[in-house]
Amino acid sequence: QVQLVESGGGLVQPGGSLRLSCAASGFTFSRSAMSWYRQPPGKERELVAFINSIGGYTNYADSVKGRFTISRDNTKNTVYLQMNSLKPEDTAVYYCYAHLNRYWGRGTQVTVSS
Repeated sequence: QVQLVESGGGLVQPGGSLRLSCAASGFTFSRSAMSWYRQPPGKERELVAFINSIGGYTNYADSVKGRFTISRDNTKNTVYLQMNSLKPEDTAVYYCYAHLNRYWGRGTQVTVSS
């Protein structure tokens, strides 16, 4: 059974940092490219960051370039999203996505507010 479990969300002040984690199971994680998406309140889900299966290639939405970093540890079946210099407009539910089997996690809420 495929599972993607996100964690690390929460409430943070503008300028702060959070690190999201997505723990994968039920498939060969090292064979799958992974992405982080987010869905702000009242808006469409959007791609935030992408990483290929071995971690050698990454890509980011323009809105997060220079602030967010995606990484993965294939020995732990986990993908991460380090988020720095957070802004109120980063407030959203953040989802992990496995490209190999087109599977979504349930999401974790990130709220940036003073």
